[in-house]
Amino acid sequence: MHHVDLEKRPDEVSAMFDRVSTRYDLTNDVLSLGVTPYWRRRTREAIDPKPGDLILDVAAGTGTVSRILADFGASVVALDFSAGMIHEARRRHGGHPLIEFLQGDATQLPFDDNTFDTTTVSFGLRNVQEPKRALAEMHRVTKPGGKIVICEFSTPTNPVFGNLYDWYMTTVRPVVVNLVSSDPEAYEYLFDSIKAWPDQRELAGWLRAAGYQKVAHRNLAYGIAALHRGVKPTNRSEEPTE
Repeated sequence: MHHVDLEKRPDEVSAMFDRVSTRYDLTNDVLSLGVTPYWRRRTREAIDPKPGDLILDVAAGTGTVSRILADFGASVVALDFSAGMIHEARRRHGGHPLIEFLQGDATQLPFDDNTFDTTTVSFGLRNVQEPKRALAEMHRVTKPGGKIVICEFSTPTNPVFGNLYDWYMTTVRPVVVNLVSSDPEAYEYLFDSIKAWPDQRELAGWLRAAGYQKVAHRNLAYGIAALHRGVKPTNRSEEPTE
């Protein structure tokens, strides 16, 4: 079955990413008109990786962000649900001594509580069937005082730019995907998932509900994407109550 719908059944999502893994980064770079490296840099700046830091990169895909963080001296666990993505990540970056690649489920992270200095996810949270549960898991495995950094597609804040973006995604995107992607049909789901994803304010609310404080976001490209941040409280009394 090649079609993936917005119910995001894990086996179908995983199989889809297996199919697109080898040309995934190329397709995204072309579709973004070369902007994705800038978004990765802004993500790295928000994380501020340092030697001695232990970082969990959830939905790590082909390991591009994991490699950037490790090149700044942090130890990185790159986790992805897709076996194909992890295979491609190992092929590209398997020789890096500071990256460990692991196939795993974002909603059932195989780590002890309070393990990581930072957890991060780039353009992968919206593909998780239960994103709120994934945020709760990321909160659980983050050390008190540690942070979360999420880079994800969002809602354009300028109506004129938003209309131009919709035109591009509706008209130009299919042509580009047919030329570049190894599985054009997969990008129909990915486009639908962007349109269905909550806006900046709602995602910030999810972070607070998961237990994070100091929640903030910064729009990228007029809100096409947004960089979200939060900090895990240093003691339980600081965490929000229902």
